Order: sequence, then C-alpha cells, then structure tokens
Amino acid sequence: MANMLRPVLFSCVLISLFLASSAQSCAKYAFANNKVFSSCNDLPYLNSFLHWTYNPSSETAQIAYRQTGITSGKWVAWGINPKSKGMVGTQALVAFQKSDGTMKVYTSPVTAYQTNLEEGNLDFAVSDLSATYAKNEITIFATLKLPRNSSTVNQVWQDGPLSGTAPGMHATSGANVASMGTLNLLSGQSAPAGTGGNSKTKKRNIHGVLNVVSWGIMMPVGAIFARYLKVFKSADPAWFYLHLTCQTSAYIIGVAGWATGLQLGNESPGIQFTAHRTIGIILFCLATLQVFALLLRPNKDHKYRFYWNIYHHTVGYTVIILSIINIFKGFDILNPEKKWEKAYTAVLVILAFNAAVLEGFTWFIVLKRKKTAKTEKTMNGTNGFNAYGAGTRQGA
Repeated sequence: MANMLRPVLFSCVLISLFLASSAQSCAKYAFANNKVFSSCNDLPYLNSFLHWTYNPSSETAQIAYRQTGITSGKWVAWGINPKSKGMVGTQALVAFQKSDGTMKVYTSPVTAYQTNLEEGNLDFAVSDLSATYAKNEITIFATLKLPRNSSTVNQVWQDGPLSGTAPGMHATSGANVASMGTLNLLSGQSAPAGTGGNSKTKKRNIHGVLNVVSWGIMMPVGAIFARYLKVFKSADPAWFYLHLTCQTSAYIIGVAGWATGLQLGNESPGIQFTAHRTIGIILFCLATLQVFALLLRPNKDHKYRFYWNIYHHTVGYTVIILSIINIFKGFDILNPEKKWEKAYTAVLVILAFNAAVLEGFTWFIVLKRKKTAKTEKTMNGTNGFNAYGAGTRQGA
C-alpha cells in the first residue's frame, strides 16, 4: 500500500515546487547582446517584461520590451501614453517578423481604437530602434527622449495577429484589454490600470494559486483516496478520514480563491471573463452542496444509501472536471510563463496514470475476492448437499 501511494505523494511534492513561483522573473534574464539595464518589471499580462535604464538629467530612457510565447505570425507593441491611461494617444513601438525572416520595427502614434498601427513619428524622439526574434520571443530595443517631468509614465503593451504584411486587430477581451498601467521609472514600481500599487497583481496570483491547490489538486487526490483505499479492509476507516480531510481542506481553500476572484471582478468592471466566472460560481454551489450532503449521509444499510452514493459520486466528479477546465481558462487569462501550465498538465498526467494503475489493481483485488467467495460458497453448498444426501440414504 505504501508503495502505491508514493506516486500520489510525489505528485503533491511536485505541485508544491510548481507553486513556488508563478512566473519568470525579469531580474534573472540575460540578454544575448550582453546589454544590461538598471531596472526591470514583470508586466502582469501577455507574458511581457520591460527593462530600462533611466537618466533623469537627460530625461532619456533606454528600454528593452520583451514578450515571450510569440509565433512568427504575430506582432507586438509597447508604448507610452503622455495624455491618458488608455490606448488612444499611445506613442508605440511596433515589431514583427517578416516573411523573409527579417524584423520590421517602427514607431506608430495610435490615434483610434480601430487601427492597423500605421508607421509615423512620435511626439518624442526615438533612437537606436531595433528588434530581435528568437525562441518565440520578440524584444524591442530603443532609446526614448521623454517629455519633461516624465519619471512616471502611462504604459501600454499589446500583441495581435498579422494581416498580410501589416498588424491586424488585436483581441478585444481578456488580457488584451487589461495590458496597460503606470510605471515609475525612478522607483521601478508599476501598477495595472485602475489599481493602486501591485495589489491587484498579487490578488490575481493568490487567486490562481489557491484555485490550483484546492480545486485542481486536492480535490482529485481526495477522490483517489476514497476510490482506491477503501477496497483494502485494513484502510477502513482511515481512507474515509483522509478523504474527508482532503476534500474539506480543498473546499475551504477553494472558497478563499473563489472569493478573491469575485473581488477581482468587482474591482475591474470593464474586464469580463464570463465563462471563467460562471464556472467558478457553479463550482462553489456544487461543492457547497457536497459539504451539506455529508450531514445527510445515510448509514451503510439504509435503503437510501445507494441513491446518496450516486448523487455524491456524480457531483464529486463533475466538480473535478469543471475545476480542471476552469484552471486552464485561468491560465489563458493570467497568461503566466508556459512552463507552469505544462507543469500542471504534467501533474494531471501523473495523477491520471496513478488512477489508471490503481483502478486496475483494485479491480483485480475485487474480482479475486468474488472468485474466492464464490468458490467457498460452492464448496460449502456441495458439502451440505452430500451430508444431507447421505443422511437421507441412511434414514431410508
């Protein structure tokens, strides 16, 4: 039994390592051309990072904007909006890879929401403009001559598909409409639009971690305990308390993650993730029903226990399936480093493999027990028949 549980415990250890960090840190990045910048910031959306060196005396900023997970059929842009916090008015730097493999990089003043990012001069001087593309990552380099008293700027970053040989319209929902905020070039502090400090970014990360731990890991592990340990007589009633502890803890942590998600939604009225939010509410309702159902759990010999088991298993597996679906929707929204989504996928594969092995093993035990019981019943029945028959013949 201990050997069979080791893969499950290994999965939990792997998850703890997975949760140690939720995104790549810009501070550890080394540029191929050995460029060094004094400051950097992990931008909260679109897998993006900004590196810069700011010179207050000359009011210039050397910048490097990086965006990872970009295919050759997409464009990226980063810019400063001197007048407002929105897209219109942004003085943008745009880059993409052309069909011949070379890079196209230019400046574009954004004058409307429906724009193809036409090339044009910005309101401030730009020099040393260049771009690179390697390992699904586009990096834009530039030196900006900023307007006076611009140590704090409104920044906007974006990506989208190419339409022929020019940028096409980017997505109008999710991370693409939230990729803006303020940046203090002196302190290095940044904040998404409509928030104070980095509190919202931290809440998003907390929301994601809590939900991955609870709905995405503890719930499936608790189901594994219940389904495969109870077949062993020596594990009764330990399997029940393991299952109860795991699922109750998952529910408590999951409710905290759910509440954090609702708070994030209320703080961002202009940003809607309808499917993710709806599934989250359904999960909370179903999981709450499961908790209250424990209070109404009939005894093993009760006539309604069979129907309660059907309800409990159906709702439980529905919660697990919806949880996994919603976690991947969350990955699409938060858009962390791809390796974390791959790590969670690997954990699911490990859990599924363990479940498949345990399923086969438990069925083997159950069938073996049935065969043994049938053999004993047959032998007992045969012996009784012979004794009865012999007694009859003797009495006759």
